[in-house]
Amino acid sequence: MKFLIVGLGNIGAKYQGTRHNIGFTILDAFAEASNVVFATQRYGAVAQMRLKNQRLVLLKPSTYMNLSGEAVRYWMQKEKIDIDHVLVIVDDLALPFGTIRLRGKGADGGHNGLKNINAMVGSQNYARLRFGIGSDFPEGAQVDYVLTPFTAEEQQQLPDRAAKAVDAIKAFCLSGLNFAMTNYNNK
Repeated sequence: MKFLIVGLGNIGAKYQGTRHNIGFTILDAFAEASNVVFATQRYGAVAQMRLKNQRLVLLKPSTYMNLSGEAVRYWMQKEKIDIDHVLVIVDDLALPFGTIRLRGKGADGGHNGLKNINAMVGSQNYARLRFGIGSDFPEGAQVDYVLTPFTAEEQQQLPDRAAKAVDAIKAFCLSGLNFAMTNYNNK
């Protein structure tokens, strides 16, 4: 079976390490732990790997966050991956830092990356792993907040939290969404 694992973020040095790029950060941790390397391909950086009997395509779109759906649709079609084998990793302001929440489908929750994916693939019925980035910002400063780096304390905790997200992704691919939700949500 094949899975498309998409980490949302923005390309470029000025976005590296920001809260909005947590999808890239988690996929980088996954690739490093699996000894695979990303290569620049159409619509993004792509790494392919095997996880037991599953084939995984890891994608960091190069289309910028608000146009992520173009990359997702292209790689779903190219690799002939069904929507129920797609997992999108995304930042979530509504969750405390480091909290993981897996869902099998849902609305975009105001996230422009998810909104574009929904429009481009014509469905909201794909799994997503929401990673909490907290909401410690003054009213009206949401855009600035998501484009800032994590605090020093959060950066210390980030490798452990990213490793937990990687474990959740592996559970999704090997044991299914329900198992992954039961064992990793809010952990």
